[in-house]
Amino acid sequence: MTLDKTYRLVPGTTVFDSEQSAKGYHLNQFCMSLMTAENRAAYLADERAYLDAWPLREEQKRALLDRDLNAAMREGGNIYFLAKWGATLGFSFQQMAGSMTGMTEEEYRAMMAGGGRPVEGNRIDHAVLEAAHAPKTPAGHAAVTAAVFTSHVPAIGAAMDHDKTHEPYWRPVFEGYEYSRAWERENVPDVVFLVYNDHASAFDQSLVPTFVLGTGASYPVADEGYGPRPVPAVEGDPDLAAHIAHSLIRDDFDLTLAHEMPVDHGLTVPLSLMFGDVGAWPCKVIPFHVNVVQYPVPSGARCFRLGRALRRAIESYDRPLKVQVWGTGGMSHQLQGPRAGLINREWDNAFLDRLVEDPAGLAGVPHLEYVEEAGSEGIELVMWLIARGALGDVDGAGEIEVKHRFYHVPASNTAVGHLILENRPRAEEPAVKE
Repeated sequence: MTLDKTYRLVPGTTVFDSEQSAKGYHLNQFCMSLMTAENRAAYLADERAYLDAWPLREEQKRALLDRDLNAAMREGGNIYFLAKWGATLGFSFQQMAGSMTGMTEEEYRAMMAGGGRPVEGNRIDHAVLEAAHAPKTPAGHAAVTAAVFTSHVPAIGAAMDHDKTHEPYWRPVFEGYEYSRAWERENVPDVVFLVYNDHASAFDQSLVPTFVLGTGASYPVADEGYGPRPVPAVEGDPDLAAHIAHSLIRDDFDLTLAHEMPVDHGLTVPLSLMFGDVGAWPCKVIPFHVNVVQYPVPSGARCFRLGRALRRAIESYDRPLKVQVWGTGGMSHQLQGPRAGLINREWDNAFLDRLVEDPAGLAGVPHLEYVEEAGSEGIELVMWLIARGALGDVDGAGEIEVKHRFYHVPASNTAVGHLILENRPRAEEPAVKE
C-alpha cells in the first residue's frame, strides 16, 4: 500500500516533505548562498545572471523573478530558505506572507492583529478526504529480492584498480566472487540499497550522524587521499529514497538526509566486487551510511529492527522494482593499537552461521563482544543486520535460500566474508473450496 500523505490535502498549505525537498534542492541552496554580503550584492546587481549560474528549472527562476512565492513553494521552495531571498530584497516576513494570501503587508498585519486567520473554513473538505482514501487498484509494488553481505576492504579496490587481481596474494579473494558476478548478471536489480560506513570522506568530526540516507540523483567518488577510484559515479534513485525516508521516519527511525555526498571505498568496493570493471553501474544505488566509527554506535538489535522497517518501506512503494539490500563491512579486523592485525576465524564463521540461521538472536550480541572478539573495526558487522532484517523469513512472510558463502584471510588487514541470500516470498495458501 502507498504511504499516507493526507497532509497534502490541507487547503492553502504546502508541507515540505522529502519529495518537495528533492524538487527544490537547488532552489533552496540558491537561497542559502545569499547569506553573505558579497553574494547578496552580486544577486541584486543582476538577478537573472545570478540565477542562470544555478541549475534551476526555468519555472523556479520565473517564480523568483516574478516575486511569486506561491509558485516558488510549488517548485519545492521552503519558507525558511526563501526568507533569506526575501530579506535580500528588503521584504519583511509579513510582506512575504501577505503576498501569498493576496493581501498587502498592511492588510496582513491588520488580520494578525485581529487574531489571525481562523481555522474554520480552512480544514480539509470531507468529500476531498473520502475521494483520496477511496480504494485504488495497485499497479504493483517494489520487492526485496535478495541480500548481499560483503567486506569492503579498500585494498581490494586498489588491487582491481592496479590490475593485481591475478597475483597469488589476491587471486583467492577474487575467485571467491566469481560466482557472485555471474549471479548478479542473472539477477540484476533495479536498485541496490547499500549499507556501508563512511571512512572520514563525506563526514568528519564536525558532523557525526548515526544514519544517513542518500536522497540525491548522483554521488561522486570520494578522493580518500590517493585520488578518486577510477570507477563510475553512482546514480541514485531520489523517488524511492524519498519514499523510504518518509516510511522509516514515520516508523520512528531518525535519519539524516543527504542530497549531496561523496561515496568512498565502503560503497564502491562492494559494487566493484559484485559487478566487475564496468563503464557504468548496471543499476541505481541508494547509499545508507551508518556511524560505526565514533561511539555510541547503533546496536545490532536496532540495526535489525531498521532492516525490518526497510522491507516494509520498500514493499509499500507502488512501482514494480527489484531491490537488493547489501550489508557491507567487516569481518574481524583491528586497524589500531597493539592489537592491530587481530583476526578471529572461529568467531567470523559462527557469525555467518547465525546470520543465516538465527538472525534475531545474533542481533542481541553486545558491542563489547564485537570489539573483544572481532577487533575494534569488527563492529562494522552490525551493518549486516540491516540487510538481514530486510528479508522475509524474519517475520514469516517468506523464505531464504543461501546462494553463495565465502570466507578468506587475509585481504590486507582484514578477514573477508561474503554471503548471498535470495528472498523468496511465501506462496499464498490456495483458497479452500466449499
